[in-house]
Amino acid sequence: MADAPTTTTQASLNKKAARKIAYKPSGVSATRRNARRFAIRLWSVRHARALEWFYARLAKVFLMLHPMWKVVGYQRAEAPIKFIEKHVKGLLFDCRMCGQCVLSSTGMSCPMNCPKQLRNGPCGGVRANGHCEVEPDMPCVWVQAWSGAQKMQERDNILNVQKPVDQALGQTSSWLRVTANAAAERELSAQPEAGQ
Repeated sequence: MADAPTTTTQASLNKKAARKIAYKPSGVSATRRNARRFAIRLWSVRHARALEWFYARLAKVFLMLHPMWKVVGYQRAEAPIKFIEKHVKGLLFDCRMCGQCVLSSTGMSCPMNCPKQLRNGPCGGVRANGHCEVEPDMPCVWVQAWSGAQKMQERDNILNVQKPVDQALGQTSSWLRVTANAAAERELSAQPEAGQ
C-alpha cells in the first residue's frame, strides 16, 4: 500500500514534465523574429506588377549604360552595384544574393528564401494554411510566388524551368550579369551574317 501514493505522485510529475516540454514560448522561433521581413516580402508579392514594370525600366537603363560599364569595366563596377543591389533587394525581397535572380519569373518571391532552396515549385509539404513545412510561421515562398505571378504581365514565366543554383556566382550582381548578357545578345543580333 505504501507504493500507491508514490506511483500516483510519479504519474503526476510525468504529466507536469510533459506539459513543460510541450510548452513553447511565443516569439522564440527564428521566423517570428523575422516577421517584419515576411511583411515586406508579402508587400512585394502584392505589388508584383508595379515591381515588374519598375524592373523592366531599370533593366533598360542598365542596358543603355552598357558602354559606360564596358569602359569602367564590369569587374570594377561590381562592388558599388552589388552594394546597392544587396540593400535594395534585401529590403524588398529578403534577397540572398545568389547572383542568378529569377524574381521576374517567380512573382517577386525569392525562391532562395525557401529553407530547401527549391527553384522550380513547392515541395510536397506545404501546410493547409499555405505555410512552410520547415518553418511553420513562414508563408510558403512558392505559394506566394504563384500569387505574385498571377498579378504580373509575364505571368507564364513562372512555368519556366530554372537551372540549379551555381554557388560560384553567389554574392555577385545579377543586375550586371543580366545587362552583360543582354548587351552580348544585342551585339550578336546586330552583326550581319557571314554569308551575306
